[in-house]
Amino acid sequence: MLEERPSRAPGDQHRILVTGGAGFLGSHLCEQLLALGHDVLCADNFFTGTRRNVEHLLSDPHFELISHDVIQPLDVEVDRIYNLACPASPVHYQRDPVYTTKTIVLGAFNMLDLAKRQGARILQASTSEVYGDPGVHPQPESYWGNVNPVGVRSCYDEGKRCAETLFFDYHRQHGVDIRVARIFNTYGPRMHPEDGRVVPNFVVQALRGNPITIYGNGLQTRSFCFVDDLVEGLGRFMEANPGGPGPVNIGNPAEVTVRDLAQLIIDLTGSSSKLVFAPLPPDDPTQRRPDVSAAAQMFGWQPGVQLRDGLRKTIAYFDGLLSAGEFLPLRRERVR
Repeated sequence: MLEERPSRAPGDQHRILVTGGAGFLGSHLCEQLLALGHDVLCADNFFTGTRRNVEHLLSDPHFELISHDVIQPLDVEVDRIYNLACPASPVHYQRDPVYTTKTIVLGAFNMLDLAKRQGARILQASTSEVYGDPGVHPQPESYWGNVNPVGVRSCYDEGKRCAETLFFDYHRQHGVDIRVARIFNTYGPRMHPEDGRVVPNFVVQALRGNPITIYGNGLQTRSFCFVDDLVEGLGRFMEANPGGPGPVNIGNPAEVTVRDLAQLIIDLTGSSSKLVFAPLPPDDPTQRRPDVSAAAQMFGWQPGVQLRDGLRKTIAYFDGLLSAGEFLPLRRERVR
């Protein structure tokens, strides 16, 4: 149940487009924006997003869901745009890498064009992957990264880097009001069980009592941000006044090894799963930790949910899916 909308000052309510709004992050963001009293237009082509993520919002008269692929232009009246449309896990973005690059780059172009026509403020969901396998730790926004431009992850890494370029060129050349958020590893309810990222992989394997697969030696580190913290950070960044284009890191700086994450999930689920090891995928980063001081200084944000608490909520979500027999396969072909 959404919170009752608070009373808002005239002109404080926005009509907001969320591309990729039926995905994991997008659906939580739509939910938050509605709770804050905004009108939300959710656009998704359901390549990795799913209608079930936003079904509970369909009865809200301030929410609209449309089927749309951001590769194609979109003409709607909005004053805020969150551009989240893109497959975000290696399993998904490597399935059709040419389409992934088109989604990121053409999607950025089309949404920036819309923002220019409408005079709208637009936020790009960029990624920590722009830093590649970093040579600087933790990663500040001033670090230019260490990215392989011809590797199997390049469609996503370089696509997002190109999108950032487009955003800043539209800002400098056309005066578009932009925000660029570099999102670090995020987890929580509504991730798909076949997502392919480490948290859902480990949770599903643990709940089923299957061996937990760790790629490499498990000593590589990640920093995991719970989805509620992440969407709050995006919202604060969008509305920061005075604000700025960024880029700004949004993530949790608490660092954990992949092996310790697996053991924590085993403990929280009470699973009998054992750890098994497999070769590390190409270009997989060895360290990932955000410097979030810019977010704290610019709009007073820092994550508040501890990893153990966020994992409990995530485990409960996946346990519910398993119990109800609702593990649905992901769509294997995009909507054309």
